[in-house]
Amino acid sequence: MRPQDLLVLRPDGLCCPPGDFLIDPLRPAARAVITHGHSDHARAGHDEVLCTAATAAIMRARLGEGAAGRFHTLDYGETVRIGEVDVTLAPAGHVLGSAQVLLEWRGLRMVFSGDYKRDPDPTCAPFEPIRCHVFITEATFGLPVFRRPAPGDEIDRLRASMARAPQRWHVVGAYALGKAQRLIAELRAAGEDRAILMHGAAMKICALYEEFGVRLGALEPARADSAKSSAPGLALCPPSALQDRWSQKFGDPVRGMASGWMQIKGRARQRGVELPLILSDHADWTQLQQTILDTGAEEIWITHGQEDALMRWCDLRGLAARPLNLAGYEGEEEAAE
Repeated sequence: MRPQDLLVLRPDGLCCPPGDFLIDPLRPAARAVITHGHSDHARAGHDEVLCTAATAAIMRARLGEGAAGRFHTLDYGETVRIGEVDVTLAPAGHVLGSAQVLLEWRGLRMVFSGDYKRDPDPTCAPFEPIRCHVFITEATFGLPVFRRPAPGDEIDRLRASMARAPQRWHVVGAYALGKAQRLIAELRAAGEDRAILMHGAAMKICALYEEFGVRLGALEPARADSAKSSAPGLALCPPSALQDRWSQKFGDPVRGMASGWMQIKGRARQRGVELPLILSDHADWTQLQQTILDTGAEEIWITHGQEDALMRWCDLRGLAARPLNLAGYEGEEEAAE
């Protein structure tokens, strides 16, 4: 069977006609399969949503009562028949509850990766490669320049900076869903046990992570007098808060940001970032290559990112590749998490 008969690109998103559902639709849909809780993938107003239990909880927390008319949750590895299609969710390693979507129809196996990474992450299940005929991959960091250092090295840089400047607060921009919790968990694993001050945008999500068994240690909401009432330490906030009035309560802090885009020095300078931390929840160039090989797929669809370089890499290896121009899905920084 032709892959184009199983998944079709429409203005409202990626549609599966044999199952009569959409994956991460851009507009309210009767049936939606949602890969994860970031706002460029999980939108409100769907009649029925299929996702993991953690993603359902995240959508309820962020979108409220209008998140969906009804949720159907699957464990990783569990399969459900929708119309003529068998649907299975597998770990994507992106954030808590994130999933790849395996579609099986008349002998054809297609995998929609959603957003994913291969780095170890103490806050979510690790990515599992799935053998398939067609693999749909993101390419947010799909250029050879994006080869990241080990996450532990970046955590060590943050802790070393805090030790060198104990008289200054460190205020680090980290997206409220996924990145903030990962940064906290990595710091705890490295031995940092002091209380961390949090911008209000992330506190609710941190509590939800705790409910799903992710231990984050002592966290405190950052209040107007927090910086004066305690010794300088670490405060986390959304990247957008680094330059607004919220960060001014910390005097002259060391401003940091945790993002894959911090590998580009110009981006760090534009944001006034003194301590760029190259920590991403997306696959880098090497991980994209390895994942494509691990799936054994002969056809690769590439979406929301740098398609040209990855298409060329596939072509040199005899793999059929084409861009899947999904509008409305931003990259890690542009999603403004």
